[in-house]
Amino acid sequence: MSTCNSSHFLPSTFALVGIPGLEELHCWIAIPFCSVYVIALVGNCTILVVVKVEQSLHFPMYYFLCILSLVDLVLSSSTLPKMLSIFWLNIHEIDFSACLLQMYIIHSFTGMESGVLLVMSFDRYVAICNPLRYESILTPPLIAKVVAFVIVIRPLCFVTPFVFLIRRLNFGVSNIISHTYCEHMGIVKLACVDIGVNVAYGLFVASFMVWDLILISVSYSKILKAVLRLPKEARWKAFSTCSSHLCVILIFVTPAFFSFLTHRFGHGIAPHVHIFLANLYILLPPMLNPIIYGVRTKQIRERVLKTYHCM
Repeated sequence: MSTCNSSHFLPSTFALVGIPGLEELHCWIAIPFCSVYVIALVGNCTILVVVKVEQSLHFPMYYFLCILSLVDLVLSSSTLPKMLSIFWLNIHEIDFSACLLQMYIIHSFTGMESGVLLVMSFDRYVAICNPLRYESILTPPLIAKVVAFVIVIRPLCFVTPFVFLIRRLNFGVSNIISHTYCEHMGIVKLACVDIGVNVAYGLFVASFMVWDLILISVSYSKILKAVLRLPKEARWKAFSTCSSHLCVILIFVTPAFFSFLTHRFGHGIAPHVHIFLANLYILLPPMLNPIIYGVRTKQIRERVLKTYHCM
């Protein structure tokens, strides 16, 4: 814990280390990171364009997929450019307000991604368990309310207090964050006062991702029950429509929870291992989500192949 100043003190800047212990390899690590970012940009923009152009994809499932792509674009763009400036240009400093903004975007859009995956699981539940009522249930007004409250407003409401909880802290001499980006616990650990409230609230917010997972599990348990009653041929088709979504959930949840657990309980784990895990849940979903849906969804795949063939 840093030595405290007598008065309330907030640093003007923070310094992001990057990946501790691997500073000499930063310029090489940046190459796959940059590649991931380019793939994420191209993939998610392709999904947005294809869904907009292809009239057969104007259904709720693909609207939610577009929202997922927008979330992934913001999430990757809020972190990758600064990471690359650290790795290639050796620019470690970040303004205090910019650091808080980056933290706010990362945590709120991570919450939005969790919300999108929850809503998409409900969409699959309605499509498989109540196919004849699909359009009457998922009406435009209901979709608008779900997007507004579950995907957007909910995470923003939960993440906004982070900013005020950090600004009330008194920081010491050190302003060095041993990370590639600004996140809540990385910032509050530099405080020289009790951070119990911040830690408790952080756990409270993280618990909502657990509730999202529980609700997703409930949806898929009902889907599985309904699918097993279908004929064999229809059963395979139903499973294939859910496989993309399940893959996306695993890609998002697995590194996120590994990062969360190592951050709080893995004190014996090397710092560079933890930072890599923390980067995975920011980098992998934006890159892999459009690839998974592009490969697994016939309409998207055919439209992309047709476009490239015309070029």
